[in-house]
Amino acid sequence: MKAAVYAAPGPPLVLTYVDMPDPVCGPDDVLIAVEAISIEGGDLINRRITPQASPWIVGYAAAGTIVAIGDNVSGRAVGQRVTAFDMHGSHAELWSVPASRTWRVPDGLGMAEAATLPISFTTAHHCLITKGGLRQAETVVVQAAAGGVGLAAVQIAHAEGARVIAIASGRERQARLMEFGASHVIGCLQEDVVDEVLRLTGGSRHRPCRLDPAGVAIRPCPGRSPRLRRQCRRWRPGCRSLASDAEQPDPARGVHGDVVREAGRIRNCGRTAGGSARQTSDGRDRPAISPL
Repeated sequence: MKAAVYAAPGPPLVLTYVDMPDPVCGPDDVLIAVEAISIEGGDLINRRITPQASPWIVGYAAAGTIVAIGDNVSGRAVGQRVTAFDMHGSHAELWSVPASRTWRVPDGLGMAEAATLPISFTTAHHCLITKGGLRQAETVVVQAAAGGVGLAAVQIAHAEGARVIAIASGRERQARLMEFGASHVIGCLQEDVVDEVLRLTGGSRHRPCRLDPAGVAIRPCPGRSPRLRRQCRRWRPGCRSLASDAEQPDPARGVHGDVVREAGRIRNCGRTAGGSARQTSDGRDRPAISPL
């Protein structure tokens, strides 16, 4: 099979597209013929800094058709369309993944859209709905709104009837966020974020829900501008603050299945910042979703 691999971490040029042995379908696994992949933030971070066994097949998430099932698997059958995630291996023509980490793709949902659901959309749904208790007509502030989890959060919050304040850099990305359901967009490099949120929400009386897709593990890093770090410290007491890396959903709790089943309600479902790629049988990649 063809697969995207790297031997040592580094810039994008370390990735190669090579022939690899077909994966073996384990007793608890299903073997998927991959039709679309999702490129996640974790894929980029790992490729840049994380040493792995060489050669390492990259990729957390993909969607495709089951071509084989393990002896212990029930509830899955050859020919079913599924979306899935695991810690690596999805950016290949064939992918063996635990059946417990697969979900049936509903009729009418494209594979490219389905591939984005298990990571970005499920993380955003878990943060906002399961943990955050987001309610209709409530205000939610989404930081890093042009990223994968952030853009999913904007769409989910909009679908729930919330008022969405999106924070992002880059004028082109800020302009397009309105298409995905944002009521207001704040430029984090041009404006004082907290002052602008206070203005939009009526001052200290309001307590919005705030989602930070960059997460608690990344917040102290030097990559964030000192100005933005100072603004983050000014969020008022009582604001429900959620960090995506501290709120990872457990597949056993059924959140992923809920998100896949409800995908039709989400406006522009599957349109994320990184986008997806659709793989053809001859190994070529076709863009399936335009990057933000």
